[in-house]
Amino acid sequence: MVQRGVCLPLQVMEFYCESCETAMCLECTEGEHREHVTVPLRDVLEQHKTQLKTQLDAICNRLPQLTAAIELVGEISKQLTDRKNEAVTEISSTFEELERALQLRKTALINDLENIYCAKQKVLQAQLSSLLQGKEHIQSSCSFTEQALSHGSATEVLMVQKQMSERVSAMARHDFPEWPHQNAHLDCQVETEGLRRSIQNLGVLITTAAVGHTSVATGEGLRHAATGQHVSITVTTKDKDGELVRTGNAALRAEITAVADGSRVVTEPEVTDNKNGTYEVGYTLRSEGEFSVALSLYGQPVRGSPFRLRAVKPSDALRSPDDVKRRLKSPGGTGGHVRQKAVRRPSSMYSTRKKENPIEDELIHRVGTRGREKGEFTNLQGISASSNGRVVVADSNNQCIQVFSNEGQFKMRFGVRGRSPGQLQRPTGVTVDMNGDIIVADYDNRWVSIFSSDGKFKNKIGAGRLLGPKGVAVDRNGHIIAVDNKACCVFIFQSNGKLVTKFGARGTSERHFAGPHFVAVNNKNEIIVTDFHNHSVKVYSADGEFLFKFGSHGEGNGQFNAPTGVAVDTNGNIIVADWGNSRIQVFDSTGSFLSYINTSADPLYGPQGLTLTSDGHVAVADSGNHCFKIYRYLQ
Repeated sequence: MVQRGVCLPLQVMEFYCESCETAMCLECTEGEHREHVTVPLRDVLEQHKTQLKTQLDAICNRLPQLTAAIELVGEISKQLTDRKNEAVTEISSTFEELERALQLRKTALINDLENIYCAKQKVLQAQLSSLLQGKEHIQSSCSFTEQALSHGSATEVLMVQKQMSERVSAMARHDFPEWPHQNAHLDCQVETEGLRRSIQNLGVLITTAAVGHTSVATGEGLRHAATGQHVSITVTTKDKDGELVRTGNAALRAEITAVADGSRVVTEPEVTDNKNGTYEVGYTLRSEGEFSVALSLYGQPVRGSPFRLRAVKPSDALRSPDDVKRRLKSPGGTGGHVRQKAVRRPSSMYSTRKKENPIEDELIHRVGTRGREKGEFTNLQGISASSNGRVVVADSNNQCIQVFSNEGQFKMRFGVRGRSPGQLQRPTGVTVDMNGDIIVADYDNRWVSIFSSDGKFKNKIGAGRLLGPKGVAVDRNGHIIAVDNKACCVFIFQSNGKLVTKFGARGTSERHFAGPHFVAVNNKNEIIVTDFHNHSVKVYSADGEFLFKFGSHGEGNGQFNAPTGVAVDTNGNIIVADWGNSRIQVFDSTGSFLSYINTSADPLYGPQGLTLTSDGHVAVADSGNHCFKIYRYLQ
C-alpha cells in the first residue's frame, strides 16, 4: 500500500523515477508518478554506480595534489617559523652587542674624563700651593715687621731694619701666579637625538606578501631575443588576491636553460629590484636556439613560467623601437619636435590581418593602411570601444568615423566633410556612451557631435565654448567630458549640452595644462587627462579638483615624451600611449609604473588614442602607420 505518496517500509523498491530522481514501488508508478518516466531500478543502478564512481575517482585523484599542497604549505609554514626564530636570535645578539659597545664607550668616556680632570687639577693645585706659600711669607714678614715697629727698642729696630727692608722689598717685587693657570671647563656632550632617532629606526623587518601564481611577467625578453644583445623582462609581483605588491625585496630567481639539454643552465639573468614591487630581469644570450625561461618567486613559479624563448641572430630579428630614432612634428599643431623611437612598416604589410610575425609578441590584430577607402585611414586619432564588441575610430584627415568588430572586421563608416551640424571637419576624439551613442570631438568645428549607434546625427554641444576639442569621454553620471587642446582646459557637459563645470588653464602647475590630449574616467568617476607638453598624466575628482599627477620628461620607466591616449582597466590600472617614445606603458591606480605592452615586433609610430575592447584587449590608434592595432593585455 501507498500512504500519502510514500512507499511503506515493507514494500519492494523496483522502479526509478527519472523526473524525481527517486526509487519507488510498483503502486507508486500508477499513482503519484504515473505521468513520469519510470524505469526498472536495476537498469539505472549500474549507471548511477558508474557515475558515482567517476565522481569519486575525480575527488580521489585530487588527493595527491592536496597532499602535495599540504606538504608545501606546511614546509613554508615551518620555514616561516625558522626565519622568525633566526630573526629573534639576530635581533637579540645585535642588541646585546650594541649594549656591550655602549658599556665600553661609557667606560672609555669616564676614563678620559678622569684623565682630563686630573691633568687640569694638577696644574691648579700647583698654582694654589705657590700662591698659599707666598701668602704665608708675606703675612709672616708683615707680622714680624709690625711687631718690631710697635714694641721694639730703637736698637732692635735698627738691627732688623736692613734685613726686613730687603725681605719686604723682595716680597713686593716677587711675581706671584695670580692669574689662573687652568680653567674649570669640563663638560660631557653626548649627541643623543640623532642616536635616539637611529635607535628608533634601528633594524628593518623585510617581508612581502608576493606569491608566484598571481605575479606576472611581461616584456619582449619572455619570447624572443637577438644573440649578443641585452634583453629584459619585467616581473610585477602580486599577493594571493591578485593585488599589487608595492614593496621590493622579494626572492625572485631567474634561470635560462637550453631546451635541447634541459639540465644545462645557459645563464642566470641579473635581477634588479625596483623597490616598488616590480623587478627587471636582464640577460644576454650568446647562441641561437630554443630556450626555457624559468622565473620563480620564493621557489614557486611565476604565472606562466617556464616560458619558451627563441634566440636568433640580430640580422634575423625584427627591428625594435629602440633601433630607430626619428623626429616628428607635434600633432598638437605647435610646431615643436619630439624624438620618436619607431620605424614605419613596409606598405606591403599594411592590411587587415592576424599577426604572422615569426617571433611571438602581444600583437593580435593590425587593421588598416593609408588611404581614403573603407577600412583605410589618414591620420587616425581617437579610438573607443563599445560593450557590444565594436571598435570606433576617428579618421581625422578623412573626416569620418569608422566602425569595426573586435576582430578588426569593417562594419560601417559615416561622416560628411563640412562645417554644418552633423558634418565633420577634423574628428579627433571619440567615445561610446552607455546607450551606444557615438560622441565625437571635432577639433576644427569646435564642438562635440553626438550620433546614434548607426551613425545618424542627433545633437551637437559645446559650440561657442570650445576652441579645439581633442579627447572626449563619458563619466558614470552620463556627463560628457571634453578636453580642449587649444584652450588648455577640460569641460564637463550634461548630455543635453548644459555646462556643468570647467577647469584648467595654460601653464605648468597642477591645475594647468600645456596641450592636453585625451581623457579617461576610472571606476571612482575620477578624470584622468594626458598633459602632452607637460609630459605627465593628471588625475582629478569628478568635480575637477586636482588629486595627483605622475610622470616626467624622459625615456625611462614611468617617464613620458608627450603622452596621448589613456584608458583604465577594471582593476583601476592606467594605460597610457607614450607618443614621443612610441610605446604603451601601464601604471597602477596611484600612478606607479607596472610594465609595458609589448609592441616591439611591429613598432608603433606616434600612437594617439587608446582604449580597452569589450574582450579585454588594448586597441591603439597607430597614427603614423595609419592603422590601429590590438594587443593582448593581461590584467
